[in-house]
Order: sequence, then C-alpha cells, then structure tokens
Amino acid sequence: MAQKNATPLNLREEGLSQETVFKGRLLHINRDTVRLPNGAEATREVVRHPGAVAIVALAGDDLLLVKQYRYPIDQETLEIPAGKLEPGETPEICAQRELREETGYRGRLDYIGKFYSTPGFSDEIVHLFSAEELIWAPLTADDDEFLSVERISWTDALRQAKNGNFSDAKTTLGILMLAGKKE
Repeated sequence: MAQKNATPLNLREEGLSQETVFKGRLLHINRDTVRLPNGAEATREVVRHPGAVAIVALAGDDLLLVKQYRYPIDQETLEIPAGKLEPGETPEICAQRELREETGYRGRLDYIGKFYSTPGFSDEIVHLFSAEELIWAPLTADDDEFLSVERISWTDALRQAKNGNFSDAKTTLGILMLAGKKE
C-alpha cells in the first residue's frame, strides 16, 4: 500500500529464522521467516548467490560478446562476458579472469557500477566493468562452458540495447551504463 503523506514509513523486515532448503554448487536457497513492519510474520524464499561480474569489452570500435546456450530458457543468447565470484576473489580479479576465459583477452578494466539482478528473491550482486586496450592472453574455459565469441560494432550494440534486442539484462544494462559514462 502506497503512503500518501510525507511521513516516512519503516519498511524494514526483521529476519527471525532461516532454514536452508537447498545447497548447491552455485546457489543456496533459504526459507526465512520475517517480521513485517506491521508486526505480522511472513515467509521469504531467498536465493543466496556469491556475486558476479560482467564485462563490457571493447576491441577498438567493436564490442565482444559471447554466444552460449542457456539451459533454463532453452535458447542461445548473446551476452557480455560474465561469471561468478570465487570465494575470497575480488570483483576486479574475477572480471580479468572471466574476460580471459570467455574471450581470450585481458585488458584495462574500469569499474562502471553494480546492481542486484533480482532483489525480489535473490541477493546476487553483479559488478560491471568495461575493458579496453585488449591483449590476447587466453585462459582455458570451464569444462562445462561452451561458447563462441562474436564482435559487433559499438554503434550497433548501443542501438540494439536501446531497442531491447538483447534477451540478457546484464548485457543491456552494461551497454547502456557504459554509454552513459561516455557521454
């Protein structure tokens, strides 16, 4: 219910208990009981994620994208390189590693910003970087990762992002955020 006057509401929910429902290689799922601002109790199902990085990699006037099959949506996607943080790994180290694993390049990284991918049910935070001055320095991709690298012009990538042509949100957001910084 929206408040119509200027008095601020306390919207915070207090965690009362936490039950781990699933513990996987990548995700953990909790069923939490919370106290609502009105004093009532409710259940929240929460996906716990270690965090991730995504890289808007520019090779001159071209953007490097990775094409890969995504099982949950049963289709190939065209995305900016990305990956999850390993325990103890900083976002910058992770970004450099993922860039090398997925595209074969390393480069000068600049931090663009961060966002929560789906804060209604997950705590996953994605750190966005741009990468320029790329140098060939490949790392072996993960054993379960099959992808190809594609180049499109920055102008075309920006047009596609503005038109909603990418099905992957981090790709659209990364391109638009970098474009905003370049203006």
